[in-house]
Formats: sequence, C-alpha cells, structure tokens
Amino acid sequence: MSIVHQAKDNPLKLFWDKLDKHQTVMLGSPDAAQSMQPMIANGAREENAIWFYTNRKTGLAQAALKGGNTHMAMIDRDSGYYACVEGHLQAVHSESHIKRFWSAVASAWFPDGKADNDLTMLKFTPRTAEIWAGPGSAVKFGWEIARANISGEEPDVGVHTEVSFPKAA
Repeated sequence: MSIVHQAKDNPLKLFWDKLDKHQTVMLGSPDAAQSMQPMIANGAREENAIWFYTNRKTGLAQAALKGGNTHMAMIDRDSGYYACVEGHLQAVHSESHIKRFWSAVASAWFPDGKADNDLTMLKFTPRTAEIWAGPGSAVKFGWEIARANISGEEPDVGVHTEVSFPKAA
C-alpha cells in the first residue's frame, strides 16, 4: 500500500510507524522565544506520548518545567511524508522511561549513564497533527506536474489530512 493510501486510510498508525523508523524530529519549546531544535524522539504509542532525553539545564528543559503547548515537526523526504504536530510538552523525570529508551545515542550525551544527575526526560503529548503524504519519487512528482500543465488540472501529488490523537488515560 502506498504512503498516500496509508495517510488516507489510517493517518495515526502511519504517524507512529514513521516515528518508530525516523526518530529525528524538530521539537519546539513552550517558550516561543526559543527556536525549534533537532531531537531524537522515542515513541510510546500506547501512552500517546513521545519521550526525549535532555539535560535538565538546557533552555528547553527549563521551559518545559512549567509545561506548555508547542509543536513538533517530522520530515521524511525520502518517502514524501511530513507532519506538524501540536501538543503539550513537560519535563518529567521518569526512571522507567529512562531505562526503557536507553541507547548508545543517549549514552553518548550522558557520560554517567542512566544515573547522570543532569539527565531528565521531556514528555510530549500530541493533540492534533497536520499530515502531508506524497509521492516519494521525483519521477512521479515530475509526471504529475507535466500532466497538470498539459491538462490544466491540479496535479495529484498526495494527500493532506488533519488528525486528532486520543486522549491519554
């Protein structure tokens, strides 16, 4: 099934599947004065949550102490998948999530391991998302543009959908 059909039929499942495979996202801050930054996302679809390791001294972690709304962007250009997600970000020092998602990547940032005093977690709870899915092939995209220019019809370059995430229990 193509990514366009998946985005039409079950956009939430596609979102979580993409996040599992393509973990690098741009994460915003509840402090609108801060820029979005690249982060490694750890999806917990059964919790409707996305977890991030961070240093508790960063501006992002400090802003998340109070909690607040922000955005997360995910781009998988190779497959033609793009998502902008709105949700709530908060700092949560969760030992169970630290252990659950621990990896060589996390270890590289925290020399004292899982017990590093500066280590904490950010929990992003997505509420809504806009998702775009199109042909991952430049040939397909080019064909649709050429067809549209000849026919005068809009090119069929994918789907745009808006979704709501289930409320966490």
